Formats: sequence, C-alpha cells, structure tokens
Amino acid sequence: MGQHGALSAGVENDDVGTVATGAPGVALSGLRKSYGAFAALADVSLDVRPGEFLTLLGPSGSGKTTLLMTIAGFVRPDAGAVVIGGRDIVSLPPHERDVGIMFQNYALFPHMDVGQNIAYPLKLRKLPNAEIAERVSQALSLVRLDGLERRKVQDLSGGQKQRVALARATVFRPRVLLMDEPLSALDKKLREQMQLELRRLHRKLGMTTICVTHDQREALTLSDRVAVMRSGRLVQLGTPAELYEQPTDAFVADFIGDSMLVPVRSEAGRVWLGDRELHVRHTPAPGQHVLVIRPERLTLAEAGADSGGDVNIFSGKVTECVYEGDSVLLHGDCGGLALRVRLLLGNGAAARIPRQGDAVAFALCRQDTILVPQA
Repeated sequence: MGQHGALSAGVENDDVGTVATGAPGVALSGLRKSYGAFAALADVSLDVRPGEFLTLLGPSGSGKTTLLMTIAGFVRPDAGAVVIGGRDIVSLPPHERDVGIMFQNYALFPHMDVGQNIAYPLKLRKLPNAEIAERVSQALSLVRLDGLERRKVQDLSGGQKQRVALARATVFRPRVLLMDEPLSALDKKLREQMQLELRRLHRKLGMTTICVTHDQREALTLSDRVAVMRSGRLVQLGTPAELYEQPTDAFVADFIGDSMLVPVRSEAGRVWLGDRELHVRHTPAPGQHVLVIRPERLTLAEAGADSGGDVNIFSGKVTECVYEGDSVLLHGDCGGLALRVRLLLGNGAAARIPRQGDAVAFALCRQDTILVPQA
C-alpha cells in the first residue's frame, strides 16, 4: 500500500501547504471505448499533473463519466493506456489500482455507523486495529466531523454524508482520488460551501484528484485545470481563466459561463457584424467566426455615444429587466441583435437602471472582444 496522499492529524492551519508528498501524475493515452456504433471515448489523451485538481467537464453523453470509470477500472477500454506513477494499470482490477473513489450518491453502508464506514477500506487491507482507529480519527478530524464515529448514517445531513464519503475515499491513502459528481446531491447553498471545503481538503492532502461534473461554475471554482469534453473527445484543456477568456471554439464559449454568440466575418484584416465594422482585440484569419459577448463585460453608455476606436456601441431598447438581488440583468434589442448586460446594484444604482421600453446603448470595449471559430 502506497504512502501517497497521507492524512495528517498534525496540521491545524488551513493555510498550510499540501501535506502529501510524491503524489503521482496520471497519463491517459489513446483511450477508446465504443458501445456498438456509439463512441463513448474517441482517442482521448490527457496528462494530469502530480497533486493537481483536474475536472472533467461536459454535457450529458460527452464521455466524462466513462473516462473516470476507465481510470477507476470499472470500464475496460477497447484501446489505450492508463498510467499512474509510471505504470500502465489498464489491465488491473479496480481493487488493485490504489485509487480512492467518491461516488455521486456517496454509497455509504446504511448498516454501519460513521466510524465503521470510514474504517471499511482499512479492514479490507487487514491493517491492525490500533492503526485503523488512529486513521479513522485523523480522517474525521480532517473533514471536521470529530466525535461522530458512532453516529448512524441515516442521521447525517447531506453535507455530513458527503464528508464521510470523502473521508472513506482517502483514509487508506490512495495515490489518486476520483470523484463522480460529488456535490450534485446537495442544495445550492450547501454545494457552494462544500466547493470551498473540497479546495481546502485538496490543499491539505496534496492528492492528485480527478473530478467529474456537468456544472461549469463548480468546475471553475474547484479546479487547477479543466478538461472540456464533447462527444467522447477532449476539446480544450486549460486553467479556469484560460477557458473563460480564451475558448477554442463556440461550443466551449457557450458551455463555459453566460455568453451571447454573434456570427461575424473577417475580411482583409477587418471584422464585420453585418455591414458594421467592429473594433476587436485580435483580428482572426479570413472567414466566418463568432463574437463571444459576456453580459458582465457590457456596460451602459449614453444613447448616441460615439464608438471611437476602443469601444463598440450597440444602441436599441430595453425589452426586459430581471432583478437578481445584488444585480439586474437587462435584455436589449439592438437593431435585431439581442444583448444582455448584468449590472451590479450598488448604493442608489436601482434608480439609474433603465426600464422596459427605454432607449439604451450597450458598450463593449475592444479588449473584451473574444473571437472564436464556429463550432
């Protein structure tokens, strides 16, 4: 049994760096898996860095869960390799791969109490009782459930069950931690709290972690890097900022964040929206492209304002005003172009927000223009 990702009861400060040392990377090479004519994985290659938190993100049917289960050993690929710490484990059964798995529904044993659930993988490995007790205590402390060893599983809240499942998945000190939609069963507020908790735990454990989610905001919050999948293929790999600011195509731009996709064309070093020239940060190669507009990057301008050379002005009327608590989302019709602008509501800002039917001008700075190829 490896010593990677070791739990440590001696760490008290959440800001302390990672505890684990020697966490291995995961190298996926040429993975393919088909079910009849359906290609669940189509030649997927991906390197996960040692100690990294990487999220597999994509819509239903994109292949992200199949890829995770292939790493775990529950799916046997038709071709390709899964290398952990320099060893190809593709032919090994799940229990010999030394990976921890946290399932979507937690998969806790209802007839066992909290301590017994966490101790289960240690008993399978026939560790001495004294070591089992010590590790269970450390794991409970790590997930902030001290003193709940004898609590029945059915008496736990959703967030507590999630913590128990995480403690069980890491208590035997696996080389890699896999998580399948770990927060999907929680309500919105608790899910957001647990996102921060997972980041804290990852910093402490230093364990190479691969997580699956379809929630793009969750992926951006949790991850060092995100791998976006579509139709069994990896379409973009990057940091959250890279995916948001530099999407590779219209699919990624639409899937990551709130966005409006506007068809444009590039000709002779100039970019056109219909018969209007746009001021853009970078001019793409000639052809058809998509302008990606994020609502928070638009601002309000005075009606009739001059676009100048550093800003694009879109004039029209407000069609809808949606109050969102700390912000308001204005929908506008700008000569047939539907735009949305999200405005934060500061002191007295509500009185200055245009109403439905008012003339409005939306401004988009040159530096905020994102152009991508059509998907």
